[in-house]
Amino acid sequence: MTDVTEDIEPPPLRVVSARDVPFADVETVFGTRGDAAHCWCQWYKIPGSDWQSVGDEALHDRLRSQLEAPGSGPGLIAYEGDAPVGWCAVEPRKNLVRLRRSRIVADGTPNPDFDDPDIWSISCFVVPRPNRRRGVGRALAEAAVDHARTGGARIVEAYAVDQTVRAKAAAADLFHGTVSMFLGAGFIEVARPKADRAIMQLELVSNGA
Repeated sequence: MTDVTEDIEPPPLRVVSARDVPFADVETVFGTRGDAAHCWCQWYKIPGSDWQSVGDEALHDRLRSQLEAPGSGPGLIAYEGDAPVGWCAVEPRKNLVRLRRSRIVADGTPNPDFDDPDIWSISCFVVPRPNRRRGVGRALAEAAVDHARTGGARIVEAYAVDQTVRAKAAAADLFHGTVSMFLGAGFIEVARPKADRAIMQLELVSNGA
């Protein structure tokens, strides 16, 4: 019997606001092991002095509360068919208090007003191992731009890893996204605070609009 499974095209990817999906799908993407399951995209939202006192369950509950709160929500979920396959964190930069103290960001961004509500950040991607190398990150990055635009963003900013410089970076070190991914989504490099890290931006609305 001939195995024809390789000829079957996977279902197309679709990306939606994580506010509009069952939280169980978010839990599926974050899993129960690894960095994502011990962070729940709260690292940039909690000052360093407080981080050690917050347990995994509390971090899980914080994300759930953020997704249930009014507004555009802090992230997106990608689906392949009905299966959740990835997460992207995107929201106003002012919500991510630790970015103010990140030397890569603070020394690199050309827009240092961290209280500006019109600058949004794409800070994290979570793509479980079985779903990698299938365009999930690229689809999330492109959808994040539309999500930020709908939310009123003027600039979308990201903090990418350059794999041409850091070719052996482990998957766990690529949660910021890669330079090639953001270039494909229309971003440009605006700063290079480290040899292997680039500040990427996409301006959505001109200053005079």
